[in-house]
Amino acid sequence: MAGKTKPKNGMNGKTNGINHCYQNGQNLQNTPLKDTFIETFEETPLSTAILTYLGYAVLVVIGHIRDFLRSLGIEKIKSCTEPKLQGYVSLYQSWESFYTRNLYRRIRDCWNRPICSVAGAEMDMLERVSPDNGWNFELTGKKQHVLNFGSYNYLGFAENKGPCADAVEKSTMKYGVGCCGSRQELGYLEIHKQLDELVAKFLGVEAAATFPMGFATNSMNMPSIVGKGCLILSDELNHSSLVLGSRLSGASIKTFRHNDMEDLENKLKNAVVFGQPRTHRPWKKILIVVEGVYSMEGSIVRLPEVVALKKKYKAYVYLDEAHSVGAMGPHGRGIVDYFGIDPKDIDIMMGTFTKSFGAAGGYIGGSKALINHLKLQSHGSIYSCTMAPPVTQQIISSMSIIMGADGTNEGQKRVQQLKWNTRYFRRRLHDMGFIIYGNKDSPVIPLLIFMPSKIAALGRECLKRGLGIVVVGFPATPIIESRARFCLSAAHNKEMLDKALGIINEVGDMLSLKYSRTIPPSFSEKDVELLLVVLNVMLMMYLKRMTVVTRPVLASPHCVQATLVL
Repeated sequence: MAGKTKPKNGMNGKTNGINHCYQNGQNLQNTPLKDTFIETFEETPLSTAILTYLGYAVLVVIGHIRDFLRSLGIEKIKSCTEPKLQGYVSLYQSWESFYTRNLYRRIRDCWNRPICSVAGAEMDMLERVSPDNGWNFELTGKKQHVLNFGSYNYLGFAENKGPCADAVEKSTMKYGVGCCGSRQELGYLEIHKQLDELVAKFLGVEAAATFPMGFATNSMNMPSIVGKGCLILSDELNHSSLVLGSRLSGASIKTFRHNDMEDLENKLKNAVVFGQPRTHRPWKKILIVVEGVYSMEGSIVRLPEVVALKKKYKAYVYLDEAHSVGAMGPHGRGIVDYFGIDPKDIDIMMGTFTKSFGAAGGYIGGSKALINHLKLQSHGSIYSCTMAPPVTQQIISSMSIIMGADGTNEGQKRVQQLKWNTRYFRRRLHDMGFIIYGNKDSPVIPLLIFMPSKIAALGRECLKRGLGIVVVGFPATPIIESRARFCLSAAHNKEMLDKALGIINEVGDMLSLKYSRTIPPSFSEKDVELLLVVLNVMLMMYLKRMTVVTRPVLASPHCVQATLVL
């Protein structure tokens, strides 16, 4: 399950492991592979795959029968339907409409659940019931307090109190809640400039530009980077924002198998040797597009090998760190930090603020020439309003904490806590006998469910026991790979993790979800060092207000290091 790349793994066609050893910023070529990069994709059992296909087939047949009965007026039509106009084809009716009406609707209570509190480690959900099997919902007025294992709150900055919330409140009073203008039309404030410079410093790049929406950061900027006559080589599991941005660019697009470096190199070779179709002219640019952490698989891009191929074939790399920035690496700076790669080797570094930073929006970092080009040419800069000042301040405050610029090691503590939580939770799920996808250090943890009936059953039974999770099925995943997706947070403590694991274990036994037939991978959370909060302050008078133990710092006689008594 670890080590050199394995052949395609049965039904799911994925690969395991990595060819080179990198971990947490260090080159570990002389360390055994099993101790460094561990990634698992156990194949779908054949009998389970067959039963899953049959389950969907039965649902589709029943759906067609019910649609036929509705057309005859025997069954009442409760959905929004398109009026039939003579001589016109359907405007929006499609397979998606059929799927929503007959399959998704039956288990719609598992999604779009309204919450009425901060989406932190725990949250309050509004109870709702459906009197007509999922067509409509009614709120009962009751609340349910649950553990939150579904939000992308990786570092726990989704908070309504603390230094970030206090700074956001002050920013709101100073700047208001909106700018009502684009970057080029009086919407670019001092606070936006401060954020751009801080992001560039955090990433270790020359410059950065920020945008108010993470999805649009990809879809609106990629057309400004590549166009007709260019080639995009895209991982087959890239996010839909990358897919849309690639299509809008007008460039030619080819996909390579997920994390398969041999397939990527073959496509690079063919692109260099044969050039463009028909004319065989050289491609103007070749852009390799990958993600840091793949949010449905929990896998990590094999970035050292991608960079090696980029240099070998003189291509460019576009790295989407939406799920990895803040959550990965010894300093929380993403996959580049995790592998110890020079940020200059990544041509375009993209990420979002919606996960680890508890905010909204996205960024692109790179050379000054690239960022100046995007500021002038990108639709994301020209046509959209700039980020709301309170959101901007939330990012500045949380990023400063991660960097240690607030004078504490709170950010480092959260990064380490997330890493410990991730390994502990993954290891326990493996030991219980579940099929778990992804890398041992990925905070996204998919648990395979397979059968459509079990998607709803798992979500409902966990909710009954006080655990809020995300369940995902076709078409968001391959038809035989429905799954629950747990997102770990630094805000989770061990008691919360153990409670969630107990619920999952109980429901897993009830629904017979323990499909794994392989030996669990060998890794542990014990080598992750958890930290106490350490505060460096400049003024002795500030220390008098706290109960502290002090000792002088040798580097400066005017500073002291104060360890809070916890």
